[in-house]
Amino acid sequence: MEFFMNDTFSVEVLLKLIIAATLSLIIGIERELKKKPVGLKTSLVIATFSCLLTIISIETAYSTPARNDINITMDPLRLAAQVVSGIGFLGAGVILRKGNDSITGLTTAAMIWGAAGIGIAVGAGFYFQAFVTVVIVVIGIELLAPFLLKIGPRRLRMREVSLKILISEVSHIETLITYMKEHDMMVENIRIKDIPYHTKDFHEVDIRFSTYRNNNTVSLYNTLHTLTYIERIEIEYLA
Repeated sequence: MEFFMNDTFSVEVLLKLIIAATLSLIIGIERELKKKPVGLKTSLVIATFSCLLTIISIETAYSTPARNDINITMDPLRLAAQVVSGIGFLGAGVILRKGNDSITGLTTAAMIWGAAGIGIAVGAGFYFQAFVTVVIVVIGIELLAPFLLKIGPRRLRMREVSLKILISEVSHIETLITYMKEHDMMVENIRIKDIPYHTKDFHEVDIRFSTYRNNNTVSLYNTLHTLTYIERIEIEYLA
């Protein structure tokens, strides 16, 4: 026990692990508040172990004794490089494709990669750089991105919506599309399918369109439900 307490290197390693864990909590809290798959525990584990592997990689390269009969050359960041590639398996696990063809989890996957980067940076001794990076990322996600979504280009201020409706008359499909265009709903894709029902055919229209973000699901539902020629509505905001 006395050996560990007096060993300067062990104290430095302990500080690096604590710093890496602390910085990772900032990312973990941000994901946790948004109910994402990667939260406090996952970020903490990734960053801390990445830091440990980086420390081991660097110290092993410099502490391995030289030999006269063999020329030993070691890369100080060999293990750290494997962390960067290996962490991709975790990132791939949180990327999901929904039934409506929307893809979610890309930001969370990037956060996993970033948590590993924090651990590597701290393990290599780049404390200030790791701290500044975390601050920039959090500001970008929590402040800059929402700001651009409000006052940025028109396309950024719009969200994709999936709409399925049931219409009894074919002529009303064109009427619906015209109505949507007049109300700032940019139609991007349309799929029409006949639905036989007793002696009459109904028409299921699957529309993917973009609209402003201030139009929430309930308001869009109520707006479209006022159209008398629509028999049934199914609406969903895409990620």
